[in-house]
Amino acid sequence: MRRRVVDKALKPLGVTRSQWWVLAFLSRSDGMSQVALADELDLGKVALGQLIGRLEKTGFVSRRADEEDRRVKRVFLTRRGQSLIARIRESVSVTEKEILEKIEEADLRATGRALRLMKENLLAMIVDGEESDATDAA
Repeated sequence: MRRRVVDKALKPLGVTRSQWWVLAFLSRSDGMSQVALADELDLGKVALGQLIGRLEKTGFVSRRADEEDRRVKRVFLTRRGQSLIARIRESVSVTEKEILEKIEEADLRATGRALRLMKENLLAMIVDGEESDATDAA
């Protein structure tokens, strides 16, 4: 539901969910390789390549060869992309305030604590599963 509300808020900016998701990742780690970006977004390399191609045509990103390994393509936000990210953040901030509007501060803190504990439990389960897999393989 949150994604639908955010999509609606971002529609006037002319950016799709897939596009703003790519731009958001780049805003936190500009210059990622296409392969790393595909892994982070859980997208296929071809699908991401097409998405980046569209973003490149609109002037929001540019692709450049890695300085050490020319086979690696790195993706960078352009000035236009950085400007769009600022507008996206502003729009999402307003939307998130509306989403949280009628929720008491104490309830938000309790929810945050519960979510952090769930994350810790999930991470521990993943680590335990990986250790078990490694033991089984040996």
